[in-house]
Amino acid sequence: MTQTVQNERRGREALDSAFLDQMQLVADPLADRTVAAIFDPLHDSPIDSSDAEILNANAPLWQRIRIANTLITQWKTNGELATWQPDLNVIANANPVEAAVIGDVLRAYLAEGHQLPPWADASQVAVAERVFFDHGVLSCLLLFCASLPQCYVLPDLSDVLHAAGQLEAHTEHRIRSTAAMIFPVMLAGGLTTADGSGVTQVLKVRLIHAMIRHLVLRGAPESAVLALTQDAVIPTPPLAIADAGRDMYRTLFAHGWAIERDGLPCNQEELAYTLLTFHYVFVDGMRTLGVPLPPDQERAYLHCWNVVSHILGIDRRLTQDDLNPARAVFELMQARGRADAAKRPPTTDPRPKLGVALMASMERVIPLPVLRGVPSLLTKTLCGKQVVSELGIDHRATWPQRIFFAITFGSARAIDAVARLVWKDFSLAKLMSRIVGYHLLTKLLLDQTRPLRLPDRLLDQIEGQVNDWSDDQRAPKWINRLEDRFTTHGEWNLARRKAATMYGDK
Repeated sequence: MTQTVQNERRGREALDSAFLDQMQLVADPLADRTVAAIFDPLHDSPIDSSDAEILNANAPLWQRIRIANTLITQWKTNGELATWQPDLNVIANANPVEAAVIGDVLRAYLAEGHQLPPWADASQVAVAERVFFDHGVLSCLLLFCASLPQCYVLPDLSDVLHAAGQLEAHTEHRIRSTAAMIFPVMLAGGLTTADGSGVTQVLKVRLIHAMIRHLVLRGAPESAVLALTQDAVIPTPPLAIADAGRDMYRTLFAHGWAIERDGLPCNQEELAYTLLTFHYVFVDGMRTLGVPLPPDQERAYLHCWNVVSHILGIDRRLTQDDLNPARAVFELMQARGRADAAKRPPTTDPRPKLGVALMASMERVIPLPVLRGVPSLLTKTLCGKQVVSELGIDHRATWPQRIFFAITFGSARAIDAVARLVWKDFSLAKLMSRIVGYHLLTKLLLDQTRPLRLPDRLLDQIEGQVNDWSDDQRAPKWINRLEDRFTTHGEWNLARRKAATMYGDK
């Protein structure tokens, strides 16, 4: 092991609350420079300006955002990023000079940001991809019932999510946009091949984070931090703008932010915590469900998402290579978030609205009434009593649903231990998880009548992967036939296409 690697590892092992305090005021220089150039000029308005004057001063901003978003949709595969050239002909009603400048800014961003870190191990990434292939239905269920709920625990992070289009009213959009990053990353070759699109999707998300920072702060993050260090913070109060809720960008611009209390929006600590919910929470959730991964697969899964964190602009010192250090960092960040939440008036806590909206979205697509309590009860099993209490979802399930859950999921480990004496790979918990996961996959992620229509290329990739999950290859055949009675016979994606046709999605 080189001295550089040893020093880096010691630095991450020494991660403490003081360091995380610093990370709350650190953003992402590359993405922020890019967005600053796209947004330029983002006008500072006098402190006594009216809300309408502030909005009018920045009227050209919405046009520049539209141009940037149109160009970003042209990013398709990893192999195209280094030589990407913007097609300006597809941008309607735009100043061609302005569009060309934004295109050049985005090209520079891709040139600097598309490379994997030198420590990325393609063989470890391949192992993680195989884990996703083998346990994809469970990983999707854990996304719904563990990763997203845990993501809402930090009040500052929830506040940004709440502001991004009043998320409790657009929960399905958040779910599908998250899947739009996870699937390209975890599909075979998503990060490591030219034909993959994982790097592409992560770079899109990285740019969105920078846009959020600039809009919420109404200026560059480094300027806000400099003002804070000089005790010259200019308040960023909420704006009373009639059409602020019309789209995410106006909503964020009007939201307001207290940097002296909350640090930067989408800061390094929040980004690192979010990535922990995608890898540490998944690995820990598999243990809780009674289907733990071998230690080498756990480390490979963390490594894969550490590679993602690099592409996303997260400081390497905030990432961990093994489960126990990852758990320690995760728990420290949660404790800090809860301490911050305790200082806020309960009426300003956005977390219960987000938690209730997430559970309601899942319950609506589960056809069997007795299974509709599974999302909140499984979230309690995976995340603990404190999390479901903070999210306001601890009393959603009916007594029949609770009894059913206790008989199936609650006693699954004991039942599985006995059944495996006869059937080696028997898992009642996995069977029930796959049944619930099927309905969430086909009716929330793959149904194109839902908010945020996924690009056809991405949808085709996801459908191909979901088709491979139609049967549990490790389970006895009779288990798969039993599962079919509660899902569908044959390929899962064919059932989705049939449902989409019924709703007019040709």
